[in-house]
Amino acid sequence: MSTIVPAPDLSLRPFHLTAERRMTAAPHTLFLAWTEHWDRWFAAPGTVLMDARVDAVFYFETHFEGARHPHYGRFLRIEPDRLIELTWLTAATNGAETVVTVELEAADGGTRLRLAHAGFPNEESRKRHAEAWQMVLAHLDEKLGQTINQT
Repeated sequence: MSTIVPAPDLSLRPFHLTAERRMTAAPHTLFLAWTEHWDRWFAAPGTVLMDARVDAVFYFETHFEGARHPHYGRFLRIEPDRLIELTWLTAATNGAETVVTVELEAADGGTRLRLAHAGFPNEESRKRHAEAWQMVLAHLDEKLGQTINQT
């Protein structure tokens, strides 16, 4: 049984999105990417402060177009190789504590990844993230595919 901590109240921020992708990597590999290896596919090297346990906080930065973009949050639910749920705060969420849920399901030798992101403060933030998550998931699939093919 997994430990669950209270999620933020999103009732006044109803904007949400869902992104799905069939990933090449197995659920376990993707689980590790989301809980231990952010600096291998998303975060700037040397910026990750993370302990993947429920109610633990995390921090990392991305560097894009010459600027640093801090990301903060805490883990809400963790089910190894199945589910990661975390809060997500960035400038792009206008500092609002949003919730990202990543579900992993083995499928056809890879994984069906379903990402839900809820609690955006407005439609503009939701739209920006809808576009970004598609690119982020494609990048993750590409990076993990390179790693898998090299082993």
